[in-house]
Amino acid sequence: MTPKDARGVGSVDSGAPRCGRPTRGGADHRIRLVAAVGTTWDAGRVTASSLYLTGDPNADALLARDGNALLIGMVLDQQVPMEKAFSGPAVIAERMGSSLDVAAIADADPEQFAALCARPPAVHRFPGSMAGRVQAVCRVLMSDYRGDAENLWASATTGAELRKRIAALPGFGDQKASIFVALLGKQYGVRPEGWREAAGKYGEDGSRISVADVTGPESLTAVRAAKKAAKAAARAAQQ
Repeated sequence: MTPKDARGVGSVDSGAPRCGRPTRGGADHRIRLVAAVGTTWDAGRVTASSLYLTGDPNADALLARDGNALLIGMVLDQQVPMEKAFSGPAVIAERMGSSLDVAAIADADPEQFAALCARPPAVHRFPGSMAGRVQAVCRVLMSDYRGDAENLWASATTGAELRKRIAALPGFGDQKASIFVALLGKQYGVRPEGWREAAGKYGEDGSRISVADVTGPESLTAVRAAKKAAKAAARAAQQ
């Protein structure tokens, strides 16, 4: 999977791009945002101390420390169990050489990256189409956010703006954008003014209806039950 242009990412070994986390913007990455009402939140290097989304400590640790991994996990979170989707970034990172390189993914040959994702065990139930979606999101990160998802939310001064940016990403509709705003706010400390309102029902305190609410085995069971009930209600409404 040879990068298509010289952007500082290495050559490839055994079909996988040589990885290194894209360089952050330095001091300007640490910014303090002031909302219209005068409240502030520190957007510099916002991460989570821990997450419980995959059941794999290493995969969860990657999600907790790397915003790019969390975003890619959300990209993959459809038509597969949550644990499978959010384990995907760690699998991709391992196959690329131990770290998740957004620049290398964005520049990779689509067929070779799809093959990397399809290698057993496949990253997703539909590895080809989802590989393309992951690459599309990584290209947006490179072109608009200096290769770092944290820049996407670091400069969003309101929850509505954050949700609009997320919804504009390839593969993100209104519902997925709302859930990701809730996940960022509840578990990643990304809380611009109005984030709960922007997340809608997914931002409600104490809810147990989405990945944003999963913090351990008990909440995972509750979220699964809520999703099962919602699907049953939807099927009943169609009959």
